[in-house]
Order: sequence, then structure tokens, then C-alpha cells
Amino acid sequence: MTEQAYPAASPPSTRRDSPGPHRPFMLPLPVVIIQDADLEYDPNEYALLVEPIAQGKADVVFGSRFLGAAPHRVLYFWHRVGNGVLTLMSNMFTNLNLTDMETCYKVFRREIIQAIPIEENRFGFEPEITAKLARRNLRIFEVAISYYGRTYAEDKKIGWKDGFRAIYCIIKYNLFR
Repeated sequence: MTEQAYPAASPPSTRRDSPGPHRPFMLPLPVVIIQDADLEYDPNEYALLVEPIAQGKADVVFGSRFLGAAPHRVLYFWHRVGNGVLTLMSNMFTNLNLTDMETCYKVFRREIIQAIPIEENRFGFEPEITAKLARRNLRIFEVAISYYGRTYAEDKKIGWKDGFRAIYCIIKYNLFR
């Protein structure tokens, strides 16, 4: 992709008064990127994420920590197992074949995300938006991304209660919405 087709995006804000762990960024193309506020994901990979949309192949792109050979910090075994279970549950309900439903890197054509009412503020956002996207029969792609995870000593926030909330949201948004 050339720089003329995709000018560089502004770096993410470092404000901490965000309503949740995800922040939307407006870019020169009519897309919105969800960037995790803690920068475990590399903003330099925006072009990789936007490329399938810019080429007219995708409506939505999920960044996957589990595809390809991108750098990936090795951390908690049970987090990976939990992520796999949540992704599997979500895939069973949505009939998608995602490898990383819980990723905090998502790119949407702007008109798509603007048309979807979002109810969740925290870690229920991923199962909610995945269910709502799947019902719309959109072209969803995954792109390998690097992941620079943090430890709890480095202020990681997610815990087991968030996993149970995700299960609740998978059921709620796939069966009752």
C-alpha cells in the first residue's frame, strides 16, 4: 500500500479519562480503528489493518495475536486458554472462524460502526460487536498483529470476572438481541 493511498494516522491519545479500555481513532480513510488504550498493540501496524478495507476486500478487520509470525510476548497460559474458549464459544454462535475474538484491534468502515448501537463499555464490547457484525453478513478479515502484552505488575487490568462477563455477553448478544 502506498503512502498516498493511506496517509499516516495521528498517534493515539494518552488520555486516561476514556470511558473504557477501547478508544476509536478517526483516520484519513473513512474507517475507525479500535486501539487498546494500554498500547499492547503497535499503532505502526495501522496500515496492515486498514489494507484489506482500502483494497475493497473487507468491511471489518480484526487484528489477531494468534496468526502469522508477528512478535508476540509470551505471558499467561490460562489467559490464552480462556481466550481460546471465548473465541470458540463466539464462533459457535456466530458461525465465524475467528482466531482472536477478544482482540482489542478492530477496524471498521466508518458507516458500519456508526450504524451499530453499542451497549457495552468494558470487556463485553468484543463479544457484543462480533455478534452484531456477524448478523450483518459483512466481509470480515483477520490480519496478524504483534502483541506486547503486560503483566499484572505492569498494570494489566483483565481478570477472571471479565471472562465470565464475556460469556454472558456472548449468550446475550447472540441469543437475546
